[in-house]
Amino acid sequence: MNDTTQDSGADVRASLRQIGETARTCAAVIGAAETPVKNGALHAIARQLDQSRDHLMRENAADLKAARERGTAGAMLDRLELNAARIDAMIAGVREIADLPDPVGEIGGVQARPSGIRVGRMRTPLGVVGIIYEARPNVTADAAALCLKSGNASILRGGSEAIRSNRAIAACIERGLEEAGLPAACVQVVKTPGRESVSAMLALDDCIDVIIPRGGKGLIERVAAESKIPVIKHLDGICHVYVDDGADIGMALDIAENAKAQRFGVCNAMETLLVADSVAAEFLPRFAERMKERKVELRGCDKTRRVLPDIAAASDGDWREEYLAPVLSVKTVAGMDEAIGHIGAYGSKHTDAIVTRDHARAMRFLREVDSSSVIINASTRFSDGHEYGLGAEIGISTDVLHVRGPVGLEGLTTQKFVVFGGGQVRE
Repeated sequence: MNDTTQDSGADVRASLRQIGETARTCAAVIGAAETPVKNGALHAIARQLDQSRDHLMRENAADLKAARERGTAGAMLDRLELNAARIDAMIAGVREIADLPDPVGEIGGVQARPSGIRVGRMRTPLGVVGIIYEARPNVTADAAALCLKSGNASILRGGSEAIRSNRAIAACIERGLEEAGLPAACVQVVKTPGRESVSAMLALDDCIDVIIPRGGKGLIERVAAESKIPVIKHLDGICHVYVDDGADIGMALDIAENAKAQRFGVCNAMETLLVADSVAAEFLPRFAERMKERKVELRGCDKTRRVLPDIAAASDGDWREEYLAPVLSVKTVAGMDEAIGHIGAYGSKHTDAIVTRDHARAMRFLREVDSSSVIINASTRFSDGHEYGLGAEIGISTDVLHVRGPVGLEGLTTQKFVVFGGGQVRE
């Protein structure tokens, strides 16, 4: 490593140190801000985004052009694109977060104790939230809005492929914060998106309280390995739909098609379809026709290929694969026991669904499948902060501490005990 590279690395670390210290100062300000002030800032940010549509589209077009020139294609390009509908959704998401109840300061579970004191828990911000993400520029707005409403300062490190888009969105956020009378540095977007900035950010354990990575498996593994800061993460989205014995075939076809083909490059898309023996002969040929129309490649187990002899054979690696592409693994199973066992062995604890008419079997699936979202008779694509009524999500956690599933406002807070007394002293 030459001196210039060392100096560059030192400059990046110094810059991130300054960002972290500024965020720590701003956390006290935003953490104490009243709900109307935070909501006013969110509405101001939404207005700024709305007024900057043309600029956002131009900057995103430049990012897309540069990505294509680098040979980027498929799911990554899809994630990077900001079209009119996605800008609409980004603005709507910010406004929806403003309309949601503010969790900060909420007191619950108050109980009187024999001593006469009353003990409860109050929701408080986490403090400073660091988000490291790739490709999707809408994450900049979603993450900033969620952190702002939950009373957290945020440091957002997007990928180099979306640098122009992220800077354009960040400028709207800064103007909105200033319009509401809050420090613009309550939300800071890292301007140097190289690998060194990730390492520098992960070392700021005295400034940042939690890190949330959003991106490919390589990024998340690296963050989890290097971080000195607690991490909220998920590595893979190996999601399953199980078509149960006696399932409504029409419903199962619609759900499975949507789960796989509504959008390929997302973490809640179905990657493995499990079909009970008893319905395979009726279900599989009709499903294969739908996938042919959608240009989805099927890879099946031996049982599946007896019904669909023209599809490729699935390997053991296919059951572990998050394709993020028009490819689907299909396994025919003896029934519920084998389906749950397969999900336990190969799933990633993200989202798994069952299509069934039997309530008792559905409830068993809910109890025994250990995933952050378990769904009855609906598509895995609903595993999403917006669809769950969270306004948006800052990520999806497949961990068990301290939050699981889509991380919204409540997931960006913690709780402290609060005690109400009237002069009591302990004997």
